[in-house]
Amino acid sequence: MVTLVEVARHAGVSASTVSYVLSGKRPISDLTRRRVRDSIEQLGYQPHAGARALASSRSRIIALMVPLRTDMYVPVMLEIAVAVATAARAHGYDVLLLTGEEGPSALRRVTGSGLAEAVILMDVQLDDERLPVLRAAGPPAVLVGLPADPAGLDCVDLDFTAAGALCVEHLAGLGHREIAVIGEAPGVYARHTGFAERTLRGLRDRASELGVGLLHRPCDGGHDAVAGVLARVFDERPGVTAFVVQNETAVEPLLALLRRTGRAVPEDVSVVAVCPEPIAAQASVALTSVAIPAQELGRRAVERLVAGLSADTADTADYEPRAHDGVVGIELLTPVLTVRDSSGPPPARAVRS
Repeated sequence: MVTLVEVARHAGVSASTVSYVLSGKRPISDLTRRRVRDSIEQLGYQPHAGARALASSRSRIIALMVPLRTDMYVPVMLEIAVAVATAARAHGYDVLLLTGEEGPSALRRVTGSGLAEAVILMDVQLDDERLPVLRAAGPPAVLVGLPADPAGLDCVDLDFTAAGALCVEHLAGLGHREIAVIGEAPGVYARHTGFAERTLRGLRDRASELGVGLLHRPCDGGHDAVAGVLARVFDERPGVTAFVVQNETAVEPLLALLRRTGRAVPEDVSVVAVCPEPIAAQASVALTSVAIPAQELGRRAVERLVAGLSADTADTADYEPRAHDGVVGIELLTPVLTVRDSSGPPPARAVRS
């Protein structure tokens, strides 16, 4: 393993000069800095992470809190996590992944010990129990999600309220007057998970404005659960001609069950989904959908966090959330609805006079 002394000897400078180049604590001439950097690259020197953290009071580690719950679609969560890790490395940070359910205690542990100097929180609930820790002089943090009260917090997310409204607008524009929503698992709503609640609010508000009937039913996903929900929907609202699905595990069971009951998509029933692009595009009937930009969310979360951390400040207590796109603290990505094969006008017999 190459040592700092060997780098200094190769560059023809003192060991302290190499240390100052790495830490940035003292001004070094451009010529000397380039010579030291060239020696580091040629020798393949890697600073000891623990020693560097002690010297600078910065670990260069971001803690990513991703509670991997059984009632959530894990691939989307992992896609965001991979995007966070990739973007973090591009900025010289490593990522510590926290997947347990410890909540505030895990947040205090990794930041109070200095193990991580900043945090990205996922699976944000409207009244998230982790938020008081952040507000009480907590670590620099960005939320991938939007709580009920985002004051003083730095957040990035898809505008799920607008996404729900967009689905209703599309179907109402085609002439549908009765829409059913197959939602996330019941536990997601019981926890008041932000993205699900905000989508539902957008759906309901826009349906009310347009005079469209809307029925929402949570669903655990899987064939049997979807079959039960579908039967109840048609019992309660036999005039339903369109579905909005926000549950990735319910997409294919729904399409299969509609076929089995003799309902063609989109001739008899239209289906619109809020889901990742590959699921919509590769479904047995290509789905009209609002995409979840998982990679973009992960990348922007890191960029917002890094923008608030001064590269030459050793104490992260100086962190301040920055303004993005003219909005301080909140960045909501505009949803985009892509029309595919699964949506069309309702059958003529269902159109009200």
